[in-house]
Amino acid sequence: MAARSSEIMVKKVACVMVLMCMVVSAPHAEAAVACSTVTSSLASCITYLRSGGRTVPPGCCNGIRSLNAAAKTTPDRQAACKCIQAASSAIKGLNYGLASSLPAKCGVNLPYKISPSINCATVK
Repeated sequence: MAARSSEIMVKKVACVMVLMCMVVSAPHAEAAVACSTVTSSLASCITYLRSGGRTVPPGCCNGIRSLNAAAKTTPDRQAACKCIQAASSAIKGLNYGLASSLPAKCGVNLPYKISPSINCATVK
């Protein structure tokens, strides 16, 4: 049961990370990124966002880069934002300070701050 809870939390934190990645991409296409894509891409970030550490896990940064590359449109980035918000609200103990620093630590430039209070409708 604890493993399942941990897995769910990881998926939710992954959603938070996806938001960062999605906003960076320029608008173009049409289809929105699925929440399952967001959560699976960011799942490896959850433990780090709950307990910190010296370095961000490589899988977390790879997931952030992957989601950033996948979110090419405004609808994609907004969908990812909503997934991240929903997931992060269900995970207890997330450090949003660490979340906001993840893009820089992973070499991804985002034009906004990662925050649970971001308005996903304003993400371009």
